[in-house]
Amino acid sequence: MKLMIASDIHGSAYYCEQLLDAYRREGAEKLLLLGDILYHGPRNDLPKGYAPKQVISMLNAVKNELLCVRGNCDTEVDQMVLEFPILADYCILYSAGHMIYATHGHVYNENKLPALKKGDVLLHGHTHVPKCTEHADYIYLNPGSVSIPKEDSPHGYLMFEDGVLTWKALDGEAYMTYTLA
Repeated sequence: MKLMIASDIHGSAYYCEQLLDAYRREGAEKLLLLGDILYHGPRNDLPKGYAPKQVISMLNAVKNELLCVRGNCDTEVDQMVLEFPILADYCILYSAGHMIYATHGHVYNENKLPALKKGDVLLHGHTHVPKCTEHADYIYLNPGSVSIPKEDSPHGYLMFEDGVLTWKALDGEAYMTYTLA
C-alpha cells in the first residue's frame, strides 16, 4: 500500500490544498493525518491561509481516503464537523515485520514510549520537525509539519511504500529517505 503521512495542518487552507494536491500527484491509496487538523493552538501563530471551515470542506471531500489520530489541538467539537474519525489516540500499522505505532506525539514520544518491541517504529508529529532516528530498541519517525514547520524544515509530508519512507516538501521534492529493514 502506498501511504502518505502528514501532521499539523493547524487550520491552514492554503497548505491543506497543497497537501491534497501532493496526495493526488503521489497516487497514494490513503492519507494518514497525525493530528492537529483545524485549530492552530495557543503556542503557534496563525498559519498562512488560516481558514478551518475551508479545511473542513477539503478534508470531508476525501473522507473515505483518510486515516487520522487525535492531536492535542483536536477536540470533540472538531469531530462534530469532520465526517471521518479523528479522536483515536493512536493507530497500529504493520509493514516489513515492523509494528508502526502512529500517534500525535503529545502523550507518547521519544521521552515517554508506548509499549514497543525491539525493531518497532514510533511515528508521530507534534514537534513540527521531520526526523528519522534509529534508537537501540526502536525507530522514531516524524513527517514534520504541513503548515508550521520548525527548525528551518520544509512544509512537508512523508511517503511510505514497500518499506521505504521518503520525506518530501509540499512541491514533491524529496529530501530524506529511510528503508525499514
